[in-house]
Amino acid sequence: MTYDPNNIFARILRGEIPCNKVYEDDFTLAFHDISPQAPVHILVIPKGQYTSLDDFAANASEPEAAALLRACAKVAEIAGVTGTGWRLLGNVGADGGQEVPHLHFHVFGGRHLGRMVAKPS
Repeated sequence: MTYDPNNIFARILRGEIPCNKVYEDDFTLAFHDISPQAPVHILVIPKGQYTSLDDFAANASEPEAAALLRACAKVAEIAGVTGTGWRLLGNVGADGGQEVPHLHFHVFGGRHLGRMVAKPS
């Protein structure tokens, strides 16, 4: 997957598209999803140009990697779901359901979330 510098998250990072920011540090930005799938649905993205977790794992610096993981936990804390539980979801590639070619994690919470993957029928 090739990085598209005009993907929606790149445009948000450049300030071309507004977002409802939850958290930001030197390496990450977190904001509310515009189509929430749970009472808490926040996206956490690295500021670097990484297409997927595969790309990030191979190429990100140690400070970037640590910041992304810490940002996910910080967002759950800010959203008030650390006591009741929350889910971190990262989709990778077409079969994994990744829609935007910029690494991002979904932080879900605020209700019982059920199974991670539906049972096969």
